[in-house]
Amino acid sequence: MKNYTMQVTKPMSDWKTQTVEVPERDISFPGKYFLKDRLDLTSCEVSLNALLPGQGTPFCHAHKQNEEIYIFLQGNGEFQVDDEIIPVSSGSVIKVNPSGERAWRNTGGEELQFIVIQAKADSLEGYTLEDGVIVERDPFGTPE
Repeated sequence: MKNYTMQVTKPMSDWKTQTVEVPERDISFPGKYFLKDRLDLTSCEVSLNALLPGQGTPFCHAHKQNEEIYIFLQGNGEFQVDDEIIPVSSGSVIKVNPSGERAWRNTGGEELQFIVIQAKADSLEGYTLEDGVIVERDPFGTPE
């Protein structure tokens, strides 16, 4: 049994070609690629996202239990949480509480690319050095 799962996605420049369907709302949402099922994730959902200039979410949404972290990699846009509109660009990182009503749009001239991590709020128990264990093993073998 392997201790990992891997998903080879399209290059970031092709993220915009992914589409999510929301049949109960008759909505098609471009530029979103979910990884939970593809990687058999058990602690969070991760999506890869790209919006073309002028594109944005066709609705606002909130969550019942999950907070979301948005990590912007490229482009310029606006991110709305409740009644506040926040400018975002490469390097912007936003955490939204579950009840925050959110939407985003690309206001720039290039793709707005970002990663979203969704996890149950207040569930993190151990992290970084508290959860990590250094093992007695040479990384990548012993150098010659």
